[in-house]
Amino acid sequence: MLWLKIVMVLAVAYFIGAIPFGYIFVKMKTGRDVRQIQSGRTGTTNAMRAAGVWVGVATVTMDILKGVVAVWLAREIFPTLAWVHVAAPLVMIMGHNYSLVMVEHNEKGKPVLKGGAGGAPSVGGAIGLWWPVALIQIPVGAVILLGVGYASVATMSMPLIAAAVFAWRAAHGLGPWVYVAYGLLAEVLLVYSLRPNIKRLLAGEERVVGLRVWLAKRKARREARRTQPPVAKSEKHDEATQTPTTSRRHAPTGGAH
Repeated sequence: MLWLKIVMVLAVAYFIGAIPFGYIFVKMKTGRDVRQIQSGRTGTTNAMRAAGVWVGVATVTMDILKGVVAVWLAREIFPTLAWVHVAAPLVMIMGHNYSLVMVEHNEKGKPVLKGGAGGAPSVGGAIGLWWPVALIQIPVGAVILLGVGYASVATMSMPLIAAAVFAWRAAHGLGPWVYVAYGLLAEVLLVYSLRPNIKRLLAGEERVVGLRVWLAKRKARREARRTQPPVAKSEKHDEATQTPTTSRRHAPTGGAH
């Protein structure tokens, strides 16, 4: 009976993760199928590309909440089984990445489960296990995104940051070691789902975002100004001494009528 209840909780966690909020929000806003846009994922980044910043914000919020709810459900039913608290958000991430409601057929006619990469749900799972981790995880992830300039690298760093925090807490007797396993296993799931991004990173073809883009644009503007041909001094002098003779010739001589 215990194992049946555990299986049921994990099944519910999977279907919580399988709700494709990015797909739903993009469809509501634009009528487009987010799976037909760029990476084809249903997560935050692709939803933002398809329908703008606010759709991205809504998507990341709901995807984080999926992780929080999965942990909450496991704790409510099994308050003393820490490993179930960890298993529920991991299964939820799998539901997010490989959703049964996002089935497509590849060129060979075989069904393929689509979804996101698991970044936001993994953050939600960590928050569900111990919410103050967000005060470290999110700022450090943002610094990595701004500094490195690759969203995929920042995404893959999030479970490792959580694992480091959970390891520190466990070493000081403040939390269970099994929470560290959550961070490490979530990292495995993210790395697997981000294989195309890793290939592009190794090939130097991954899209750059954040501070590096701003610095590159600033450098390009400076170089463009340097390469502009200088205006000759004689031309500047001629422009300064020109008088609007035409306007004086046609200026009215009488008052207003």
